[in-house]
Amino acid sequence: MQPQELFDKIQKLPPEKIAVVEDFVEFLRHRDDNMHLTAAATKLSEKSFQKVWDNPDDAEYDNL
Repeated sequence: MQPQELFDKIQKLPPEKIAVVEDFVEFLRHRDDNMHLTAAATKLSEKSFQKVWDNPDDAEYDNL
């Protein structure tokens, strides 16, 4: 579906349904933002956790 087709369909909705669509679009946008933030935080924390994760006592779990 082309963006214009979607826009045309949304324009035909009653105002209360347009509000629901807007809320859903905002939800999707924030969810993607949160996923990127979580991935960035995970990447930044890898170095901090490296000593905890890489030790002889936990080495046997690496093979699971």
